[in-house]
Amino acid sequence: MKIISSIDELRDQLRGQLRTAFVPTMGNLHEGHLSLMRLARRHGDPVVASIFVNRLQFGPNEDFDKYPRTFAADVEKLEKEGVYVLFAPTERDLYPEPQEFRVQPPSDIGGILEGEFRPGFFTGVTTVVLKLLSCVQPQVSVFGKKDYQQLMIVRKMTRQFAIPTEIIAAETYRAEDGLALSSRNMYLSAEERLEAPTLYRTLNEVANEMRAGHLDIFELERRAMGRLTERGWKPDYVSIRKRSNLQPPAAGDLVQGEPLVVLTAAKLGSTRLIDNLEI
Repeated sequence: MKIISSIDELRDQLRGQLRTAFVPTMGNLHEGHLSLMRLARRHGDPVVASIFVNRLQFGPNEDFDKYPRTFAADVEKLEKEGVYVLFAPTERDLYPEPQEFRVQPPSDIGGILEGEFRPGFFTGVTTVVLKLLSCVQPQVSVFGKKDYQQLMIVRKMTRQFAIPTEIIAAETYRAEDGLALSSRNMYLSAEERLEAPTLYRTLNEVANEMRAGHLDIFELERRAMGRLTERGWKPDYVSIRKRSNLQPPAAGDLVQGEPLVVLTAAKLGSTRLIDNLEI
């Protein structure tokens, strides 16, 4: 596996490749990330991964400096997966001058849910994703469904900018007890790790109630928030939305069987976890 930090060197290395598959990451790789590499390989060759902790998507009170950086271990894992190139730029490589041009997602999809609780987050995400896609110029790129809103925003961005990269969605990779794998899980104490699968169970409870015909979504959301709060969580939201645009479903949508997704974000101790489940 070649490890490259320079954009020019990366482009030289990939020149002439017709079906590059790209997986962007922030490192601290776990089995969920590696499943993205395997999915990428089924859709293209060679597979290119990136590791870059993107300062632009961290708020002033978030964990940019504390974000786990495990580069040597990450390299070993990617080599075992047969990744062809690891693009690992420094901030100076990727942002050689201040990044004054930024991508601003529309408020109806970027200012809700995660965008409401993490102002500026999706501007940072879309800006770096656009830049990484420009650097790698892949034919396909894989994003996980765990970050459901991010996936939708990236898809919409690539479509509107006519970027010739197909965005492929990967199913959320879960531990045996249902907890979605995340780099932030390492912040959980042993006791919190035992409690953490409650988040996914809560999503399943909401989904099962809807499948059973309970269509008062505001009541379902309120009760789910209450159950989490009673167990010591600090939920930001439990929200039932349309898969097509992440807007709340109208009564007619519910009657007509509009495809839905229930999304949640909640703090357990000092660790903020997100998850979702399609209904």
